[in-house]
Amino acid sequence: MPSRGEIWQVDWSASAGQDASEVRLALVVQNDHGNHAGSYPNTLVVDVGAAGREIPLHVPVRRSERNGLPHDTFVRCESVMTVEKVRLLGSPIGMLTDEEMAPVGEALRLSLGLA
Repeated sequence: MPSRGEIWQVDWSASAGQDASEVRLALVVQNDHGNHAGSYPNTLVVDVGAAGREIPLHVPVRRSERNGLPHDTFVRCESVMTVEKVRLLGSPIGMLTDEEMAPVGEALRLSLGLA
């Protein structure tokens, strides 16, 4: 089961498990009540990638042993998606700290008009 703040490889192909080229990183942003509910098959994630811009919705994250990122990257908070938990591959590659999640929360509030 995923937990908020974890970074996972996600299968984005049209049919889960069909095209490995559609595997990308994502940050789980849904609360753990929903994440850990066995009866709820989905979670909310945000796209993670090397390409980003200096805008309030792109949160830079430096590579660390804890987060498992292969390089410095951006959490792109305008790209919030609901995915089936079965699309999360293997186990998480890492996890963001509370300090790293704080600006992600602010960017999500801004993106969703909750700020």
